[in-house]
Amino acid sequence: MTFNCYPETDSLYINLSPKKSAHSDEVSEGIVLDFDADGNLVGIDIDHASSKVDLTQLTIDSLPLSGLSMTKAGSGSPLQARSRTR
Repeated sequence: MTFNCYPETDSLYINLSPKKSAHSDEVSEGIVLDFDADGNLVGIDIDHASSKVDLTQLTIDSLPLSGLSMTKAGSGSPLQARSRTR
């Protein structure tokens, strides 16, 4: 899964799969879901993202962290994860 933020267009694209989008459905104003040829969700496009989501923070909760790999796109450098206790 890849998060792509485009400040010049104030949009966020969440790529869920390497498969290509075959069709898209706008499910709410400025929220578009992309589907592959088999109907599987492959991406989420959010227009005017700064007014819909907090782009300054990403919180990961309840994922199997033992197999999680986080890198900054283009750098190949691993990111540091901070654990949060409840």
